[in-house]
Amino acid sequence: MDTKRICLWSGPRNVSTALMYAFAQRSDTLVIDEPLYAHYLYRKYGSQALGSTHPATAEVMASMSKDGAQVIEQVILGPCETPVLFMKQMAHHLINIDRSFLQHTCNVLLIRDPREMLPSLAKVIGTPTLADTGFATQYDLLTDLRAVGQCPPILDARLLLENPFSVLSQLCQQIGLQFECAMLSWKAGGNPADGVWAPYWYQNVHESTGFAPYRPKSEPFPAELESLLAVCLEYYETLRANAIGC
Repeated sequence: MDTKRICLWSGPRNVSTALMYAFAQRSDTLVIDEPLYAHYLYRKYGSQALGSTHPATAEVMASMSKDGAQVIEQVILGPCETPVLFMKQMAHHLINIDRSFLQHTCNVLLIRDPREMLPSLAKVIGTPTLADTGFATQYDLLTDLRAVGQCPPILDARLLLENPFSVLSQLCQQIGLQFECAMLSWKAGGNPADGVWAPYWYQNVHESTGFAPYRPKSEPFPAELESLLAVCLEYYETLRANAIGC
């Protein structure tokens, strides 16, 4: 079977799990949750992942292969019995890895306004860095993919939440899929594809039955994140200019 392999390259706290749940409702799709997570932890922190601020680090590394090349061969490009394979990926997981496999995948970028994303991320991992946000990697991905003839669709989290039907319909059209209305809702309580890290990151989406209406943040932006925000905004604005729905 000639499977369409979709890699969603997201930053953290970007409604990427809700988007994975949406694709999980399709009649033709298998979803996989962050297959390169253990590779990332191993490459960044070492075999014992000492110093990791990520919740459930030991469980993550024990639950999946830490060998990125093996994950690419056996999972991302491996056997698949469904017409569509949707893989929720974090852009910052792409460290110390041969990216040539991206020529064989359909790549999509998911971004979120850092004024909303950074405070949410800091609540989980402490003080984030630019690398943790994935923005620089997403920018590099866009540049590199365009250089080899790909034009990856870009989704903005706010625009997706404001009009999920329109944005998902346009996304499906751009990547050669028929839109299915089932993508707009799901049962509360999680998905079998969830990684072992789900209890630490997915509380809100587990309570949801569809894309939650967009609500702007009301809390003051943390002063300690201001310098990182300035850098992230440059990447974000450049990427958002090409987002579906802009």
